[in-house]
Amino acid sequence: MNAAPFSHQTVLLNEAVAALAVRPDGVYVDGTFGRGGHSRLILSQLGANGRLIAFDKDPEAVAVGQALSAEDPRFSLEHDGFETLARALDRRGIDNVDGIVLDLGVSSPQIDDARRGFSFRFDAPLDMRMDTTRGMTAAEWLATADETEIREVIKTYGEERFARKIAAAIVAQRALQPVATTRELAVLVGKNVHTREPGQDPATRTFQAIRIHINRELDELQAILPQAVSRLALGGRLAVISFHSLEDRIVKLFMRDASQADKLPSWVPVRARDLPEAPLKLIGKAVRASAAEVEANARARSAIMRVAERTAGAWRGKGAT
Repeated sequence: MNAAPFSHQTVLLNEAVAALAVRPDGVYVDGTFGRGGHSRLILSQLGANGRLIAFDKDPEAVAVGQALSAEDPRFSLEHDGFETLARALDRRGIDNVDGIVLDLGVSSPQIDDARRGFSFRFDAPLDMRMDTTRGMTAAEWLATADETEIREVIKTYGEERFARKIAAAIVAQRALQPVATTRELAVLVGKNVHTREPGQDPATRTFQAIRIHINRELDELQAILPQAVSRLALGGRLAVISFHSLEDRIVKLFMRDASQADKLPSWVPVRARDLPEAPLKLIGKAVRASAAEVEANARARSAIMRVAERTAGAWRGKGAT
């Protein structure tokens, strides 16, 4: 596929890279390369001895990243999800990094390219895979999953209150003919969603839910956060940009818990300053896109960024080394 006609405006670009406090000789990770917005700005602030490792599952994004790596020896790209961070660093002999940025969710080129099957705005094969070289398509999953699984995915990941009716309709339809295209799914969902948010297509929540499930988005997010704490150097920063409440809830709760020292029973005579230091320190408040950015890029409206810094506190959670 040729991705040239589809552009991507990086959300919270300057804010995210500023949050990393890039050191010229540091080692950084862009966990979601996309079209390289964050990566290029980070590289512009690195010196000759700095390094940047990026990850992306999308073959079209990988092609852009490979071209960049051919131009800049400081940059390398993994054709994989960011949940493979620890293994990728081990292969390079890197113990710790100075900053990690994660720009979660689907990218504009993936939505805007009808062939990818992410959007109900087009009629196309129902694919929805970020990595089109592996895994089950959305159509294949809908053709084989049982009604209970479909219902729970739509209910949990889409927060869709009509999930039961939608799942039943999908199973009933596939007894006649499998749901194979985005338009077929959108029409079917529309017939079973009886109320909707103003200005929102009735298929929005269902499409979001299936996409999250097919790409294991929340599972991968839960896998990377403890790895990030384990691999950040002292003073290293983690900046995460989320676009919906499910993602942000995971990030918010993880950072909150990792930034709190071990709690002891109230009757134990220990002063707060004598407790072990927490492994993370929250940096500032959650950041949202400015009004000017939202006006220029409507997809920035739901973006929220949270930042935390690695302290000297011991990390005893999953992924600790």
